[in-house]
Amino acid sequence: MICPQLTLTGQEVRLTGRAMDMAGLPFEAVSETSWPEFPYRPSVGVRLAHTGHSLLLHYKVKEDCVMACNQHDNGDIWTDSCVEFFVAPADDGLYYNIECNCIGALLVGCGPDRHDRRRADESITSQIGRWSSLGSEPFPERQGPASWELMMEIPYSVFFRHHIQSLSGQTIRANFYKCGDHLSRPHYLSWRHIDTVRPDFHRPEFFGDIFVE
Repeated sequence: MICPQLTLTGQEVRLTGRAMDMAGLPFEAVSETSWPEFPYRPSVGVRLAHTGHSLLLHYKVKEDCVMACNQHDNGDIWTDSCVEFFVAPADDGLYYNIECNCIGALLVGCGPDRHDRRRADESITSQIGRWSSLGSEPFPERQGPASWELMMEIPYSVFFRHHIQSLSGQTIRANFYKCGDHLSRPHYLSWRHIDTVRPDFHRPEFFGDIFVE
């Protein structure tokens, strides 16, 4: 994947999609169903850009049901309709999990694997700008076709175990996910295939390459 540099007018995160449209940046499909026991595949696309000091993410999702029970950061985000960005910004064995539900509630962690992780506190998560087409109020599962968009601006300062000034010209490793553990149709989608017996997003060996222009 290529991560181009964009210039945003103002600080509103919802301008992210407009800037990406103007740059002709396409969506990449998050469509790998790596585990046969979870065959349901919502329609999920993601695109990524940067400003020179932050990463910009734009997700589009269509699914058969949607849920957002977690309203606050650092809750059980993955149990809701959730999109996730796992990224290793340096070649040092550490990666970040940035998980966001469909109303913009987040959790951020960092470590070398799923067990040895350090959670970011509110001083870190509050730096991430976010906008959801579904608003920010929680709701129980809604049955029936649902479409939603989520945009995030992730400053490099969010990578709290690193001191990143710029990613321009570098190749980083990452994977994008969509899940919904407690939905009536649970699912586990990824951008790059994961070769494990059970669903496990914490597998950096299956990350793909992203070149930051």
